[in-house]
Amino acid sequence: MVHPLAGLKAPVEQHVNLPRLLADYYTVEAAAPVAFGTSGHRGSASAGSFNEAHVAAVAAAVAEYRRVRAHGGPLFLGFDTHALSEAAFRTVLEVLAAHEVPTHIHEGDEYTPTPVISFLIIEYNRRRPEALADGLIITPSHNPPLDGGIKYNPPHGGPADVDVTGWIEKRANELLKDPGAIPRRPYARARAAARAEDFLRPFVRALGGVVDMAAVKSAGLKLAADPLGGSGVHFWGPIAEEWGLDIEVVNPGVDASFSFMPLDSDGVIRMDCSSPYAMAGLLDCGGRFDLAFGNDPDFDRHGIVSGGELMNPNHYLAVAVDYLLAHRPDWPAGARVGKTMVSSTILDRVVAAGGRELYETPVGFKWFVEGLATGTLLFGGEESAGASLLQRDGRTWTTDKDGFALALLAAEIMARTGRAPHEIYKGLTERHGVSCYGRLDTSVTDQDKAVLKTVDPGRFQGGVLAGLTVSAATSTAPGNGAALGGLKVTLADGSWFALRPSGTEPKLKLYAESFSGPEVWDEIVREAPGLVFGG
Repeated sequence: MVHPLAGLKAPVEQHVNLPRLLADYYTVEAAAPVAFGTSGHRGSASAGSFNEAHVAAVAAAVAEYRRVRAHGGPLFLGFDTHALSEAAFRTVLEVLAAHEVPTHIHEGDEYTPTPVISFLIIEYNRRRPEALADGLIITPSHNPPLDGGIKYNPPHGGPADVDVTGWIEKRANELLKDPGAIPRRPYARARAAARAEDFLRPFVRALGGVVDMAAVKSAGLKLAADPLGGSGVHFWGPIAEEWGLDIEVVNPGVDASFSFMPLDSDGVIRMDCSSPYAMAGLLDCGGRFDLAFGNDPDFDRHGIVSGGELMNPNHYLAVAVDYLLAHRPDWPAGARVGKTMVSSTILDRVVAAGGRELYETPVGFKWFVEGLATGTLLFGGEESAGASLLQRDGRTWTTDKDGFALALLAAEIMARTGRAPHEIYKGLTERHGVSCYGRLDTSVTDQDKAVLKTVDPGRFQGGVLAGLTVSAATSTAPGNGAALGGLKVTLADGSWFALRPSGTEPKLKLYAESFSGPEVWDEIVREAPGLVFGG
C-alpha cells in the first residue's frame, strides 16, 4: 500500500532533529555489532547501531588490514551529505592518523561520490602498482537521513568481497569491546596530516573516455540533473563546463535533513532515484528537458527520466546494454555482460541477441568487480539502478557503480540514435516480449530468514503458481554458483519471482516479473509467499 503522502514533501514534524542525531553519534553507546551487508556497515546513531565507537572500530580494523596486506599506497577517503557522514569523516581521520595511514581527501573537505573514489584507486594503482592504494567511503547510500554508513574498497577499487569484509567485521567487533583503547589523534592534527587534493577535475576530464561526450555536445541536448542533495552536487557544473554540455542542476541545495525530498512510497524520506515518489520533484519539471536524471547521495545509482517518465531501472539497463553492444567496437571479444539474478529477463534476451554471454550473480555489485577490473566483463548492472562499464577503448573505468557515467550514457544514446531511451525500450519489448516487473518490500521475521537460508529448491519443481507450472527453482547463481541468500522460482512462460532478505535494511524483498500481463504479476506476488513459507 502506498502512503498517502508519498511524492509530497515531508511535514515539519517528520524532519530530522540534526543536533540530537549528532549528539547521539557521540553519546549513545554502541548497542549493535559492526555488520557488513551488501554495501558496508549501516545503522543509525539514535538506535545505537552507527555511533562514534562503530566508526572508530571499523577505521582501526581497516588500518590493521592494510598493514597485514602490505598496502603501501594512500587511502582515499570520501563522504556524502548525510549528517552522520561528516561526523564519521572526522572520526576516521583521527583513527587513520594515529595508525599513520597516508590518507588523501578531497580539497576543501568536499563531498566525494563513490565512483570517484573507485576511479582514483584504479588510476593510482595503474601508475604505481608497487604501492597499492585503497579507499573508505562514508555513506549509507539512499538510506533515510537518520542513517550512517561506511564501506571499504580494496585496491581493485570496488566493493570488498565477503572474505575481506569478514576479516574487517571480526576485528572491528573485537575493538568495539573497548573503543576507548583505539588510538586516535586530535582532529586538527589528523586533518593536517591528511593530504588534500583535487578529486573533481581528474574524474571530470576522464569521463570522455567512457562516454562519447563530443556526440552529446554536438546533439545540443537540453539536460537536467537532480543530485537529490547528494555528494555529486558540485560535479555537474564542472562536467557541463569541461564538455560544453547544456546541463541544468534543478536542485543545487544541500541539507542534511533532506527535508526538500518528496516522501517515498512508504512515507519515509529516502533518496532513492529509482522511485517515482522520491523523484517527484524532477518528474514535475522533466518535461522541459530532452532528458533528465537523478542520483542517490553517494552517486552510485542513476534514475533516468525519459519522455517525462522515470524509467524502470531494468528497462534502462536493457537499453544501455543493447546500445553498448552495437556501439563499442573496441570492447574485448569474448567478454561477458553481468547482471544480478533478480534483474529483468529482458536483459538476458538482449545479451543473447547481441551475441554475448551472460554472467548472472546474486545481489551485490561486488560480484562484478573482478570482471570489470580484468576486462572479462563489459558491463555489470544491478536491478536497483546501479551499474558500471568499461571505457570506450576497453580499459577499466570504475569497479564500483557509477551514477555519472550511466546518466551521461543515456544522453549519448539519445544523441547518437536520435531516439529517447524510453522509445528504444519500447522497440526492445516488440522483439523480446512485454515485461511486467516490480519489487515489493515487507517486514521480515527471523523465521522467514531461517526458511530462506535452508530452503530446498527441489521441492518447488513441478508445482503451480498463478496457474503456471514451476519450471526451475534455485538458491544459487548460475554465473558463479554463489548463494542468492534466498530463492528464485521460474515459471513455464519465463515469468519468475525471487525472495530474499535485504542486506541493508530489515526488510523482505519480493521481486517478480511476468511475461503474461499485469494480472499474472499480481497473482505471482500474492501467491509466492504462501508457496515458500506456507499458510
